[in-house]
Amino acid sequence: MPVKIIGENIHIISPKVKEAIANRDGAYFQELAVEQVRHGAVALDLNIGPQKKMGHEILPWLVETVQEVAPVPLSLDTTNLAAIEAALEVAKVPCIINSTSAEEERLQNVPLVAKKFGARLIALTMGVGGIPVSADERVNIALESLIPRAMELEMDLPDLLIDPLVLTVSGCQQYVPECVEAVRMLKFAGDPPPMVNVGLSNVSNQVPHHMRPLINNTYLIMLMAAGVDYAIANPMDAQLWEFMNTVDNRDDSTGKGRLLITLFDRTAAMEKIERGDVDWSDPEQVAIFKTAQVLYNDVIYTDSYLEV
Repeated sequence: MPVKIIGENIHIISPKVKEAIANRDGAYFQELAVEQVRHGAVALDLNIGPQKKMGHEILPWLVETVQEVAPVPLSLDTTNLAAIEAALEVAKVPCIINSTSAEEERLQNVPLVAKKFGARLIALTMGVGGIPVSADERVNIALESLIPRAMELEMDLPDLLIDPLVLTVSGCQQYVPECVEAVRMLKFAGDPPPMVNVGLSNVSNQVPHHMRPLINNTYLIMLMAAGVDYAIANPMDAQLWEFMNTVDNRDDSTGKGRLLITLFDRTAAMEKIERGDVDWSDPEQVAIFKTAQVLYNDVIYTDSYLEV
């Protein structure tokens, strides 16, 4: 099944979003919501940050504002559980809570709210010690803590979206392949397997802006091959859809398309693309290959390596 895209563009890290929240500029958020849905988002992430003081006012307002024009599921992205509850009280469309972790307090309280309101729940494979290094450790958190808690509350397991945590290639490069392997392992962890979500653009945090899409989208092909179901990503990135559609439709009519399909197939087989798979006279193929080398952690990430 094709990966479902949850639109990431309403995010407090954006100065425009921060200003629009401060000014309660509903028209800004409605336009941004409509554009994301028009470009293919099946749900929208509303990231307001912690908002410890005003979250219980901001998030319900934002939900009401967005759902007037975008009747799609809304992902409520904040650590402020009171804000999430207030937003769920006014929601007229299905919601996703983003997120719980395996930390005791979060795991005790957040799934209860999801169960109460019939919301889906993104569950991060992160415990008291932070994000584990290895795929095995991340999957163990899902199997030993996250999924059992959902089952204890008799949640519908398809409503639990396990998130094995994408880390940045700039600073945490050695962990980037581990997330792909964690997705692969999770998809063998049950019958039916758990649903898996990733925050795609995390992989290119702290990378120069113009270089981010290719890193994100090459990584997405690898995650698709491992079996990911949802990705929080930028639906207005045309290259994202180009890459996804090329692989979904097995469109091998171009050299770039053939390389993307090879990347998908090799990743699915737990293998890597090689130099012989690349037409070195095609700059786009070279860029994809070099990006894959970085994502494999086979070549140390530097801006200059990917620029050349």
